[in-house]
Amino acid sequence: MKLELNPNSMFAILLRSPWWASALVAAAIFGALRFFVPAGYALFAALPFIVIALYVAWKALRAPSSRRIAATLERVRAMSWDEFSATIEEAFRREGYTVKRLGSERPAGADFELVQGSRSTLVACKRWKAMRTGIEPLRELEDARRAREAAECIYVATGEVTAQARAFAAERNIRVVEGAELVRKFGV
Repeated sequence: MKLELNPNSMFAILLRSPWWASALVAAAIFGALRFFVPAGYALFAALPFIVIALYVAWKALRAPSSRRIAATLERVRAMSWDEFSATIEEAFRREGYTVKRLGSERPAGADFELVQGSRSTLVACKRWKAMRTGIEPLRELEDARRAREAAECIYVATGEVTAQARAFAAERNIRVVEGAELVRKFGV
């Protein structure tokens, strides 16, 4: 059973916010409760928010800088297809997927099939050198998902994804991996 936070819960919102937002909430809770209960109890009530502040600060310190992201993306764009695809394959294997390169039998729009348990996910990186990605490659990926009856789709982009393509991906539940997430997730 996989536990997930409701995306609109206070904890989920604080996990997406800067670290100091959780620290302010912790300070406010501690300050308000200190008038009514002993300091130990007030600190205990503020502890979850202190932990969230520390976690978010730790994540921010580990996040790649914008300069590192730009340099890494330039290096990725200079890779050959074989180097790039091997890097993507290895990253998904580290996450526990069985990766199958879709060769001549591949449907247009998909380059890899990821299998984890009984779930199948299609991955497309065919426009990996394009600076701007429109809707068309995402449509091809969606068609491939229907043809192979895959549960999910992931589109890997080293360039910019247009607003229309992003909206199309959101409608069709296609996950777009680009920029900082690409650098963090795949360690390219």
